Amino acid sequence: MSRTRPRRLRSGDTVAVVAPAGPVSRNYLDTSVAVLHEWGLRAVVADHVLDRHPELPYLAGTDADRARDLQRAWCDPEVAAVVCARGGYGSMRVLDLLDWPELAAAGPKVFTGSSDITALHAAIGEHLNQVTLFSPILAGPSFDAAAQKHLRATLFEPESMCVLTGPTVATVNHGSVTGTVVGGNLSLLAACVGAAPPPPEGAIVLLEDVNEAPYQLDRMVTQLLRAGWFTGVAGIALGSWTGCGTPEEVYAVLGDLLGGLGVPMVWELGFGHVPAQLTMPLGVEATLDADAGTLILAQAALS
Repeated sequence: MSRTRPRRLRSGDTVAVVAPAGPVSRNYLDTSVAVLHEWGLRAVVADHVLDRHPELPYLAGTDADRARDLQRAWCDPEVAAVVCARGGYGSMRVLDLLDWPELAAAGPKVFTGSSDITALHAAIGEHLNQVTLFSPILAGPSFDAAAQKHLRATLFEPESMCVLTGPTVATVNHGSVTGTVVGGNLSLLAACVGAAPPPPEGAIVLLEDVNEAPYQLDRMVTQLLRAGWFTGVAGIALGSWTGCGTPEEVYAVLGDLLGGLGVPMVWELGFGHVPAQLTMPLGVEATLDADAGTLILAQAALS
């Protein structure tokens, strides 16, 4: 079943900034909110974005407060988009605190974020059946000028962002395939095994990660393989692997474990923890052409 596409943004729209995972830097936040204002958007920062959990400093406030911020933002009829300020860790902790029927009743919203936010992308796809955007987080170094430009075009002129490719993309396995785009951060996908459904039949899976040693990548991919997570997957697009070892080391691990699946696969498509990060729609139908090194959307990510 095709997913609902939220409407594109227009100048004057209100966007809510939330922090469902790790703590947020005020400097990064202020700089990014200023960028949203430059785009003609009205950015509203949720109440607990700059909080720090009293006992667990790797979390941006308590689970209840982070969940409440997200719930209120999504259910506010004035809010057209919910954007995540930071990844880190903590998104999984709020999933069972959200009122999914209430979120569904509020209608589709543009939702952006990456890294740890993968858990929320998967849950929104499962419960709300809508397209989301695996995009740069606002309050971090990856929100550079090139990443801003790509995200802005996706939000305001999504039909101009239907052909996605990276500057160093390379073919791993040849071929072309059409399917629904899913995935995101490898660590989160592995952590969600057993608590979230696997990819739909014929899916194109995006995979990226940061600061995980090659043996850790091996362990997580092996876990997904043993869990049958890749059964029925039709194509794989690998993103960036910053801090995960040399490119040769990472390629050796992923090629060894995933190359034998025999599905079209590309290396370094340009998304993830990397400068000039691409915004990748999730839940859309697209064609992965591994020989051309492109992911071509069947239609714009936003209506």
